[in-house]
Amino acid sequence: MVDNYLLEELVTFAQTGTLAQTAKRLNVTQPTVTRGMQKLEDDLGVALFERQPNRIILTTTGELAAKEAAALLTQQEAFVTKVRNFDQQQRVLSIGATIPGPLLMLTALARQLPPTAAVDQGLQADDQVSALLNSDTFSILFTNQELLTDTIESQFIGNENLAVNLDQFMYHANQTKISFAELKGSVFLVMSDIGPWRDIIQKEIPDATFMYQTEIAAMQQLTAYANFPYFTTNLSAMDPTFADRLAKDDRVNLPITDGSAHMPVYVSYLKSAKPRVNTIIQLMAEHWPK
Repeated sequence: MVDNYLLEELVTFAQTGTLAQTAKRLNVTQPTVTRGMQKLEDDLGVALFERQPNRIILTTTGELAAKEAAALLTQQEAFVTKVRNFDQQQRVLSIGATIPGPLLMLTALARQLPPTAAVDQGLQADDQVSALLNSDTFSILFTNQELLTDTIESQFIGNENLAVNLDQFMYHANQTKISFAELKGSVFLVMSDIGPWRDIIQKEIPDATFMYQTEIAAMQQLTAYANFPYFTTNLSAMDPTFADRLAKDDRVNLPITDGSAHMPVYVSYLKSAKPRVNTIIQLMAEHWPK
């Protein structure tokens, strides 16, 4: 069996092109690399290098070997990561989301979660859900997309419904509901990290201006002292401070009627992990606002 360090030296040489740079990157001496490359040729029984005065280059066989070595090292790294993540998931239920609403609920329900549950408050990338589950990086991911594969399944939890909070003296404030089109040209205060809601409001509200805030404290201060509209959803009420802030706010909360203002929320997980995650799924389903 070929030692990993020899494969690493070969791959690094293919990337740098010289023994000196290979040694520098790997933090070893140049003679160490030279001996390693000679040993690798002996182990494989093939010539990997064409040796010229003051220079060596990869042969065609050497180029293939370097490419295969890189792929093998990547596979080995993935193997180590998956085994470690799997072991971690046996002791910790890692929970994440690509959308912010479920994270708000999970925070509100923290005392009811199993003691092994660990919630990552950062939003995950939509296109990484399969990889994050299959690598056991997460036990559960909440998303707005249903995912069904050979290893993964999803359950629908409920809809997250968007509403807008308008100053009571604005023209539309006397309505009981509103559409995106009716909000045309408005200026909104919005949190920056709102996942797919950001694309939806920017696409659906014509000629609008969005003043994005990165800090929740700054957002709350601005909404308290300025009359700009801001968005909430049916999950916002899960925030224990929401009722108090709403009581002090003279804005009118209007549900948005457009279909895109109603986002389906799914929980995705490995089929093999279903018995371990069922408690959390049931808890979220029971407390989801109707």
